[in-house]
Order: sequence, then structure tokens, then C-alpha cells
Amino acid sequence: MKKTPYFEMTNITKLFARVVANRNVDLEIHRGEVLALLGENGAGKSTLMKILYGLYKSDEGEILKDGETVKIQSPKDAMNLGISMIQQHFSLIPAHTVLDNIILGTVHGRINYTDCEEKVQKIVDKFDMDIDIHAYVRDLDIGEQQKVEILKALFLSANLLIMDEPTAVLTPQEIDKLMEFVRSFVDQGNAVIFITHKMKEVMQVADRIAVMRNGEVVAEFPCEGVSEAKLSNLMIGHQLVEVKSGTRKVEANTEIGLRVSKLNYTKNNIKILDDLSFDVGKGEVLGIAGVSGNGQQELCEALYGSIKIDSGLIELNNTDISNFSTRDRIETGVGYVPVNRHDDAMVSDMNLAENVLLRSSYDKAWSKGPFIGEKKLKAYSDNIINEFDIKTPGSDQKIGHLSGGNQQKLIVGREVHIGSSLLILNQPTRGLDVGAVNNIHAIIVDQCMQGKCIVMVSTELSEIFSLSHRIAVMYKGQIMGIYRPDELNTEKIGLLMAGYSGDEVAAHEK
Repeated sequence: MKKTPYFEMTNITKLFARVVANRNVDLEIHRGEVLALLGENGAGKSTLMKILYGLYKSDEGEILKDGETVKIQSPKDAMNLGISMIQQHFSLIPAHTVLDNIILGTVHGRINYTDCEEKVQKIVDKFDMDIDIHAYVRDLDIGEQQKVEILKALFLSANLLIMDEPTAVLTPQEIDKLMEFVRSFVDQGNAVIFITHKMKEVMQVADRIAVMRNGEVVAEFPCEGVSEAKLSNLMIGHQLVEVKSGTRKVEANTEIGLRVSKLNYTKNNIKILDDLSFDVGKGEVLGIAGVSGNGQQELCEALYGSIKIDSGLIELNNTDISNFSTRDRIETGVGYVPVNRHDDAMVSDMNLAENVLLRSSYDKAWSKGPFIGEKKLKAYSDNIINEFDIKTPGSDQKIGHLSGGNQQKLIVGREVHIGSSLLILNQPTRGLDVGAVNNIHAIIVDQCMQGKCIVMVSTELSEIFSLSHRIAVMYKGQIMGIYRPDELNTEKIGLLMAGYSGDEVAAHEK
């Protein structure tokens, strides 16, 4: 006899202005189970989970709990049924304590802090969270902040957790702790739906896997015995060719293209970049590893010239560009792909050709008297579209109408053409599905082979290890060490990312 699911979604269909987000989707989750939900961007995963959490209403279908139909029309309805969703981006108030953040919005009327404190502490002890509930959120590291988000859900007596890309900003050790919590949580009769792009995590924590493509569930099976290659093929519908550059060693006599010496930057009396020094050879990828928020973005902006450093030297091809403006650096051959493409790299309401023009609108190559030479710009844009296999009806299409992967390919393509000497890539594949990631990786390797210097910031360790010739680990604005990939493993790089020095890491290994 088939066991009744804890929650079941049947025949769920959701349309947005005639675009099908979900089509006749059936999905179930059982108590004591971790269900991994996989799929490319736009596959319909987030829409489906937002329907389950009450953020969206389905056009067709129903949701059942323990075999009984339930109505979920708002997150409040979902929470009353024991469902909680932990978003990828935290919603915490730094100036308040952990306890304040947990009870905020959930306790009404006069608050009995003693009762709340006891309840929260019991949850902390039950799941071995190891966190001070009286500490201020502003003083917590990223891993501890994630614990606060989880505690907020547990305080509401959630029995089903929907976790959306929960490990994006965690160190390997913090990821292991999170996985321990997930297993402990489901072992007590609860359930977790785990949305992730990282295949290793799926293998580590999932009991069952559901793969979505084009708004439908195309496969569902137990995790045991499944290969990463099979999952990738199911997600994108065809086989991927693995891309690597880090296996090609940079020779000792490689000509240095970029040299950074004693770089310092202070903001609001806080040292953000602290005496950074490194170099990058021509045809080398220098990977910058570290938990987000340790100065990586400021380093990229300092190299690009969008912030003014306090002191230090930046040399590109033996030319001191430390005091060059951003425009001067663009003209010198510096390309930059920022972490947030929507805010810093594109204008959604402009078409593709206009977005190509953004970085070099002052260039006389586009001038036709006082006007822009549209034919020349269109031909240039069409070349980028063809070269980087961007799926679009044409260069007159608004970039906001493209998928995230195609938006990123246009931005990378534009910067590749600008960055003839140096490419700065800040999280170039963040938020992209496995197919788009593979395309971006192939572009990076190709540019490396053309002899460009590449500085690549990434929190994806698999990306860092596969593409980098050398890896610099950053912590609180300092470089903890620069290593070849074969000199590091997951544990060692995790300790460096957590602030351990090279000597402390070596002692730890003994």
C-alpha cells in the first residue's frame, strides 16, 4: 500500500501572460525525506515552490496535506500548515539581536521575553546550532546568519523547510554543518525541499531527486546510484563537455601582465583592502576564493577604477594605471563583469545593441556625425550574438526579456571585446544553470588561451579549482596565501577562507 505523502501537489499549472511556468506538475514530499529539486533557470522550480509557500496562486491543480486538500493563498496560510521557506538572500536586521530577529513579526501584543528566550534556546540545543541568541546579527559571520534564518522557521514550528540555494555564501565547513542540520531535522520526522545547482550537495544530502525542465517534472528517482553526469543531462536535455583550464600549468617564465603591490582601501574607517599584493601572468586565470564580503568586490572595483584606492600600485603591461579613470582603463584594455548584472552591467529596458554600447558610448567608432551609427553598432552587436551563441530574435530585443544565462553571455561578450589585456570576472556564473555555466567557462578558457590576464572571483569552489592556474584566498581584505590547485583541498581552502593563516593550516593538518 502506497504511503500517503506529507504534502502533495497535483496537476499544478501556472501561466504568466501566456508563458507557461508550470504545466500539469505532480510533486510529493514525505516525512523524514530530503527532496532535491533540480532544473535550469526558468525550468519552473521557484514558481512551483512559491505556489507551495503561498506567494503565487496556481491557475489549475491542488495541494494536499496528509491526503486532505488544503488552501494556501498566502505565506501565512503556509506557515499555519507548517511550511517555511528560507530564501537565498537573508532578511535580517543587523542592529538587533538573534533573539529579536527570530521573534520579530511572530509574537504579538506584550512580549514575554523569558518565555521566548527559553523556546528559542530549546530549539538551539535540540539541533545543536551553537549560536549565542543574545549576539547582535551585525557581529555574526555568514554561516551564523544562516542559522538565524533557520531558527526563524523553526520558531514557527515548521515541519517542511523549502531551502533555496542555501549554501551560496558558505565555506565548506559551514556547508557540512548545514547538511548535518538538514539530516538531523528530517530524522525527527520533518521534511526538506532542497533547491540547488550544486550536484555534490545533492549527492550528500538528498533521499530523492526531482528534475524539472520547461515547467514540467521530467524525472523523479531515488538519489542512490545516480551520477552527476546523468543529472546534468536530464536538466539541460543533452550531454555537457567538461571545461578546464587549471590543469594547464603556467610556466615559471610566463610574462607578467598585471602586477598589484601593497593595495589599500578604507571605507567608513574600516580597512577593506589590506596591503594586497599579487601578480597575474599573460594567459593565466588567478582565482580569488573566499566567503562573500571579504573585500573581493572592492578589489575588482579598485582594479577597474570605480573606487579610489588609498595607496598601492596597479601595473598593466608595465604601465602604472593606479590613477587612471575607469574610462582610461577601458581604453587600456580592461573589461569587467560585475557580480550584479542587473544593477551594474545592463539596463533591462534597453535592447541588446544599446547595452553593448554602454561601456564605450564615447568611442568615435560609433559616431556618425552627432549621431550613433546604428548600422555599424548593429553589425558589431550581431557579431557578439553569433560568437557567444546568445539566444535572441535579434539585437533589437530588450535584454530584460532574455534568460539570465543569455543576459550574462552578452555582458561577458561585451567585456571580452573591451578587455584586450585584462578581464575582471566577479562571480561570472552566479545564479546560472549548468548549461549556461558551461558556456561561460568555455569563454573564460578561450580568453585565457588568447593570452589575457584573468582575475576571477568566485564562491563556487568547483569553479575555482577547475579554471584557476593559481588560487588566492581572501579573508577580511587580506590574501591568506596564493596556491596552485594541486596544493589545496576542500578542508585546507575552507580553513583559509575562515581566516586561518598558512602556518595554522599546516599545523592543523598535522
